Amino acid sequence: MKTLTRKCPAETTLDVIGGRWKVPILWHLFKGTLRFSELRRGLEGVTQKMLAQQLRELESDGIVNRKVYPQVPPKVEYSLTGEGQSLKPVVEAMCKWGKARGNGGG
Repeated sequence: MKTLTRKCPAETTLDVIGGRWKVPILWHLFKGTLRFSELRRGLEGVTQKMLAQQLRELESDGIVNRKVYPQVPPKVEYSLTGEGQSLKPVVEAMCKWGKARGNGGG
């Protein structure tokens, strides 16, 4: 009889990038550093509160850098850490799968 591991290793990835807006946030940040307002414009349907929450979670997981400039009005920029960049092949694979499914799958 086979022994099953307690947790699928993919669950660790899902713990970090799970959430309605996290993968789209990453997808936009792969293109480069963006301000909060730029991210919000690129994510149709996201609320300011939800975007802030998802960015905070990604920051606490070491995926996103948040840089605040001391000026009025405040300027905040978001970019990916090295660990965040390491998720690019994962997101690209998800995009490839989604495109294939959207073009005649399911």
